[in-house]
Amino acid sequence: MSENKYIDEATGTETVGHEWDGIEELDTPMPRWWVWTFYLTIIWAIGYVIMYPAWPMLNSATEGVLGWTSRGELAKEMDLREKELEPIRAAMVATDINEVAANEELRNQAINGGASAFKVHCVQCHGSGAAGFKGYPNLNDDDWLWGGDLETIEYTLVHGIRQPDHADTRFSQMPAFGRDGMLQSNEIQDVVSHVRVLQGDEKASAASQRGAALYSANCVICHGENGEGDRFQGAPNLTDKISLYGRDRASLTETITNSRYGVMPRWNTRLDPATIRMLAIYVHSLGGGEAAPQPEQSAEADAGDEQS
Repeated sequence: MSENKYIDEATGTETVGHEWDGIEELDTPMPRWWVWTFYLTIIWAIGYVIMYPAWPMLNSATEGVLGWTSRGELAKEMDLREKELEPIRAAMVATDINEVAANEELRNQAINGGASAFKVHCVQCHGSGAAGFKGYPNLNDDDWLWGGDLETIEYTLVHGIRQPDHADTRFSQMPAFGRDGMLQSNEIQDVVSHVRVLQGDEKASAASQRGAALYSANCVICHGENGEGDRFQGAPNLTDKISLYGRDRASLTETITNSRYGVMPRWNTRLDPATIRMLAIYVHSLGGGEAAPQPEQSAEADAGDEQS
């Protein structure tokens, strides 16, 4: 066999034994370091297949003798992070919410945690930027049905809105004046005219004057004589430029005719107290948060609750 070998004179390298158009191919051996590296990668691949998940199957993959999974690693990291946060969460729950907001470190932790919880639980209704949609409040403005201080926001989150299985839920019910036959369609249009005058969208007219009389007989008990609303009852302010369902004539007609009945879950059955507190502080920080009511305001609120 050695007699059949042909050595290229210029390079001293054996050829592969064939030529094309006078050109022959050299049988240059691979560098030894490359060959051993290639063998090592084969050995490493066999070891990897044995030790870790590798071969895909119909519903899963081979588990590997180590039992390692990326989900397991994530669970370990999350457990570790939860342990790191336990003291902070405990401090938030044990401390008055107004004091938490006044503590820069706790407040920053609360806002960061609340922002994360908001993205998971709240964006479906209030939007990613918390600007809301029709029927879902904008949490960035300073217009509140029930109040915008920290304790009030937290109470709303804990107990929800119109939850029939919960005695402490926030609840208000506007009559369906048209559907229930309390007002005729022409009377409803008169009330709409009066409300639009209160909002500054129409000028006073004979219709709005008739509507004012109907408003005094049917609406003033909740919305107030001047239409400024009543937070203790969750009655909206009719004099500002913000409207949850729309301020045009068609929207107002629908509201007065059939009423509205928006709901919000009570999160005390879904989230832990620390997460709810962080959500309350986050929502309060969005731009519309109000200061805690003064003692005299609280006394007036208690008196209003007793009267209602």
